[in-house]
Amino acid sequence: MRSMSKYGNKKVSVDGILFDSIKERDRYMELKLLQRAGEISKLALQPEFILQIGFTDGMGNKHRPIKYIADFQYYDEKKNRFVVEDVKGYSTPYYKMKKKLLLYSYQDLYFVEI
Repeated sequence: MRSMSKYGNKKVSVDGILFDSIKERDRYMELKLLQRAGEISKLALQPEFILQIGFTDGMGNKHRPIKYIADFQYYDEKKNRFVVEDVKGYSTPYYKMKKKLLLYSYQDLYFVEI
C-alpha cells in the first residue's frame, strides 16, 4: 500500500504497520534486526511524551494535552540506556518547537534524529 504524504514522502506498510516514509520503514527493519541480534530490546513504536497536561482555562474552555510522538524507543543493551529516535527528512518549525520542549521536559532523555 502506497500513498503520498503532505511532504512528498511515500507512505509504506510492513508487518501490518503503516510508516510515513521509506526511510522510517527502513529504520524499523534495521531496529528489528538489532533486536533479533540482542543489541537492543524493548523496541516500541510511536512512544508518547506529555509536554503539557490538558487543562480547563478560566473561561471554562478545555485544552488538550500537548504531546510529542517519537518514531521509536528501545533499550540499548551495550550502552545500558533507553533511546528515543525520530526519523526526519524535513524539520518544520512546529517540530523544532516540540523537540525543544521535549528536551527541556525530559532532560535525562537520550534523543537521536536519524
